[in-house]
Amino acid sequence: MAKLQYNEVTVKKTVILDDDPYIVLSSALSKKDRQKASNNVKLKNLRTGATLDRTFHQSDVLEEADMDKREVKYLYHNRGEYWFCTPSDPSDRFTLTKEEVGELADFVTENSLVQALVFNDEIISVIIPIKVDLKVKEASEAVKGNTSSGATKEVTLETGLLVQVPQFINEGDVVAINTETTTYSERVEKA
Repeated sequence: MAKLQYNEVTVKKTVILDDDPYIVLSSALSKKDRQKASNNVKLKNLRTGATLDRTFHQSDVLEEADMDKREVKYLYHNRGEYWFCTPSDPSDRFTLTKEEVGELADFVTENSLVQALVFNDEIISVIIPIKVDLKVKEASEAVKGNTSSGATKEVTLETGLLVQVPQFINEGDVVAINTETTTYSERVEKA
């Protein structure tokens, strides 16, 4: 595993702290008048999801986390357990907790392929795609005369997620959703 100097700890790098992998969310190098240079970093624990702020100095050396990605098939969730399998072998099943999968069930339908994050041969989390296409399950009718101002309405997607969309979206349409902001991006397919 590679060693990182304090100034090499930048956004999207993965490092090991206290035997856990962390991803760098933000990094700000600073050097004030007579003080030594430092790097103020915000980190997210990939195992627990907790975030923390740390300041690294010139003498600090960190170990880069060796992360792998593996394709897995999301099967279903039940009673707080999320079931997955290896795409080539459906009998090779395993479960992850709500903390490990995050908001997966809001954005990914059952029997979909997703990327899993692997650390020390153990799957520690699942990567949700930035953009997903989901079918609109329930949508109210557009209000006549209320379409010129960019009005929106709330719809229910096939995963049960509620999202604001433009008035012209109808039940059965397929829409693209940004998973980072939970917002509508575009209509992919008209019903």
